[in-house]
Amino acid sequence: MREQIVHKSSDLFLNLGFKSVTMDDIANEMGISKKTIYQHFQNKTKLVEATTLHVFEHISHGIDCICELNTNPIEEIYEIKKFVMHNLKDEKSSPQYQLQKYYPKIYATLKKKQFEKMLGCVTRNLERGVALQLYRNSIDIDFIARLYFNGMVSLKDQDIFPRTDFSMHMLMDNYLEYHLRGVCSEKGLETLIQLNINQK
Repeated sequence: MREQIVHKSSDLFLNLGFKSVTMDDIANEMGISKKTIYQHFQNKTKLVEATTLHVFEHISHGIDCICELNTNPIEEIYEIKKFVMHNLKDEKSSPQYQLQKYYPKIYATLKKKQFEKMLGCVTRNLERGVALQLYRNSIDIDFIARLYFNGMVSLKDQDIFPRTDFSMHMLMDNYLEYHLRGVCSEKGLETLIQLNINQK
């Protein structure tokens, strides 16, 4: 039952937001009593903590599976973006922003985990890109990997990018192109342009 509660809560939180979904909503959606939820989770904060960890682990596993395919590093970045956006429901409810605002401690823990995960993933992607001559061999990999993470966090800051003016899809597509045009070699740029043509 605990797993079912986490799954349903994740779905509701990602679609509607951490703030607006109540324990009553979750109980009603599942056709169980609120008391049943409280047998597994002391309060909503504990449930939010469990669901964010569940979503993080699920996405991390998916990213690992994409990386194991060893595809072209430029394509890999777009595949990861597609997978993450799908699993975060295109971030309609701005989950990270709400988490930061209403559950700052959980957000801080999650951000640390995301940083460690993304730093490793982006570093490997950059190293492979350089080895395949798709990225310039003069780039500072550690600097760019950290900058990439920081940029991703900024995209989710609604004070900088209000959702009324910027959709998450538009932000992600523009950011990935901005990042890749900064690191690509001439060979990599040809691949990027071809990839963008094929996606349209």
